[in-house]
Amino acid sequence: MALGGGTYLVQNKVLPGAYMNFVSASRASATLSDRGIAALPLALDWGPEQTVFAVTNGEFQTDSVKIFGHTYTDAAMLPLRELFQHCKTAYLFRLNSGGTKASCTYAEARYPGARGNALRVVIEQNEAFEEGENEVYDVSTYLDAVRVDTQMKVKTAAELKANDYVTWKNAPLTATASTPLTSGTDGTVQDAAYQVFLDKIESYSFNTLGCASTNETIKALFAAFTKRLRDEMGIKFQTVLHRYIKPDFEGVVSIENGLVDAQDDPALVYWATGAHAGCAVNQSLTNAAYTGELTPYVDYTQTQLEEGIRAGKFMLHRVGDEVRVLTDINTFVSVTDEKSADFASNQVVRVLDQIANDIALLFNTKYLGKVQNDAAGRVSLWNDIVKHHEQLQDLRAIENFTSDAVTVLPGETKKAVQVQDRVQPVAAMEQLYMTVVVA
Repeated sequence: MALGGGTYLVQNKVLPGAYMNFVSASRASATLSDRGIAALPLALDWGPEQTVFAVTNGEFQTDSVKIFGHTYTDAAMLPLRELFQHCKTAYLFRLNSGGTKASCTYAEARYPGARGNALRVVIEQNEAFEEGENEVYDVSTYLDAVRVDTQMKVKTAAELKANDYVTWKNAPLTATASTPLTSGTDGTVQDAAYQVFLDKIESYSFNTLGCASTNETIKALFAAFTKRLRDEMGIKFQTVLHRYIKPDFEGVVSIENGLVDAQDDPALVYWATGAHAGCAVNQSLTNAAYTGELTPYVDYTQTQLEEGIRAGKFMLHRVGDEVRVLTDINTFVSVTDEKSADFASNQVVRVLDQIANDIALLFNTKYLGKVQNDAAGRVSLWNDIVKHHEQLQDLRAIENFTSDAVTVLPGETKKAVQVQDRVQPVAAMEQLYMTVVVA
C-alpha cells in the first residue's frame, strides 16, 4: 500500500495515512462503503493462472461457462454457488499451476486444464461456396455439445480470431466433422501458491477472505496475514478458516462444521465466506439460515454448543427442520480491559471495520495533502466524520451517538490531526430473559 495505516501508540508515524485505535470504554462528504466483496483461492480446471480475477454474482450466473468452463449448475461449480449465495463480488485465484493446455491440429485451449479436453473444433464448407472459388469454411468451437463460437466464411487460419476458449494455430483448414482437443491437464496445488495469492490480494479491497485448506500451516499463514494487515496496515477485513481457533483474534472466524458424510470436510468455508462478506453493517448472522446445497454436520449436544461458543467457534446447528447459525462470533476469547467481550461479536467488528475503512478512505482521498491543517480544515474533517456516523445511526448500526463524541484536534506536528471518537455499536437480540408475574 502506498499510504500508511493501522494502529498507533505514539504519534511517530512516517508514512502519510490514517492511523486508528479501537479500544473498549472502561467498564466502571462522507458515505458508507458497500459490503459484499470476498476473496478466495481455490483449485480450478479452467481459467487464468497466477492472477487474481474478479467475478460478480451476475457474471457467475450468466457467464460461468466462459469464465470457469462449466455451466452454473455443474457439480464443479458447487463451491462457487455456495460462495455467491450472499457475496456480490469475488476476487478469485486459481491455486493449481503447471498444467498443460489441450490442443489439436487447429487450435489450442486458452487456459491449461483438463476442462480443455471437452473442447472440439468443427470445420464445415460454407454453403455459399461455388465451384472454381477458393474454399470457404465455417469454423465452430464446441464445449461438450454446445457451440460456443462460430466464424463464418473463413478461407485461412490467419483469418480466425481467438475466442474465449481457444487460440488458433496456423494450420491449413479442411472440412472435419469434429476434431477434439486433447492432453489438457490441471497441474497441482503447491503450498507456495497460497503465499502467491496473499501477496497479490494484499492490494485489493474486500470484506472477507476465505481459505478452505486443511493444512494447519496454511491456516496459520492466513491468520498471520490477517493480523498483520488489520493491525499494522489498517486494512480491515475478516478471514474465514475451518476449525482454526488458535488466533484468538477478532479478525479470524473459525467455522466448526464439517459435512454429514465427511465430518472433516472444510467445504462450508465457501458459504461462510460469502455470508460474512455479504452481511450488512447493521445486521448479524446469528440465527441466519444456511441457504446452500451441502448437508452440514450438526449433531451437537447443548453442552457442545455452549463449549463451542466459549471457545470462539462459529457453528451451525439444527432448529426444527432448518440449519441455522448458532451465534455470529469470531475466535477472540481473551478478554482484557482494553478489549472487551464485545470484540468477539462479528456484528460489532463489522461496524468498527466499516468506520475504519470509510474514514481512512475519506481522509486519504479528500484531506491528505489537500486540506490545510488549520481550524477550518479540522472542522471540515469533523463534519465529515459526524455525517458518516449519523448515517450509521440511521441504519441502526450504532446508537446514542451525538456530535460531541467526535473531536478533531491538532496533532503533535503541524501535519498531524488527532481524532477522538466514541461509538456504541448495536447488536442483534440473542437472549430473552422474562419474568411473568401471575396475579
